[in-house]
Amino acid sequence: MPHKPIITAFDLEGCLVPEIWIGLAEKTGIEELRLTTRDISDYNVLMKKRLGILEEHGLTIRDLQEVIGGLSPLPGAPEFLDWLRDQAQLVILSDTFYEFAAPLMVQLNRPTLFCHTLLIDGPSGKIQDYRLRVDNGKKGAVRGFQENGFFVIAVGDSYNDTDMLGQADRGILFHAPDNVIKDFPHFPSCDGYAELKAKLQEYFKSA
Repeated sequence: MPHKPIITAFDLEGCLVPEIWIGLAEKTGIEELRLTTRDISDYNVLMKKRLGILEEHGLTIRDLQEVIGGLSPLPGAPEFLDWLRDQAQLVILSDTFYEFAAPLMVQLNRPTLFCHTLLIDGPSGKIQDYRLRVDNGKKGAVRGFQENGFFVIAVGDSYNDTDMLGQADRGILFHAPDNVIKDFPHFPSCDGYAELKAKLQEYFKSA
């Protein structure tokens, strides 16, 4: 039996669902939208660039939601989460937006999600700005769980996940690109859900 209750904290995009902005790039043909936190580690710099691109091309929240509505979780992700819920508690810590993530959360059986919000002009659907829930919210959430007596295992794939992984009692890179793995070699790296299950089971025993 574990000495502490366990929470697993997961990034969303790249770990459980496709990168939403890459999906938007493929649908719209706007290559600059392919940039993610795997490429630009400063989230605010990345989001300002994204909003500028949307403004330039006249894309509204309705356009984006239409694309996102056609996305599906990564193969095996729903089944993996069903397994995980039987082992430990689960929370998704993401830098996406509630306005984007809702259709995908339904397909993942509605896990708890901490993310951000968009500021939208109602009549036009224009995305005017974004509001971060809190600065460095992933790390802060993990620290808060630990302060409440939880053993936290964090899983992510990008530069903006590494603070969360470093704060957690155990951190795992999953589906991470080579540049992130190279820059953070002290985190174990897994490529498939079977490998991730094995690593999680190992860490459950150390809680």
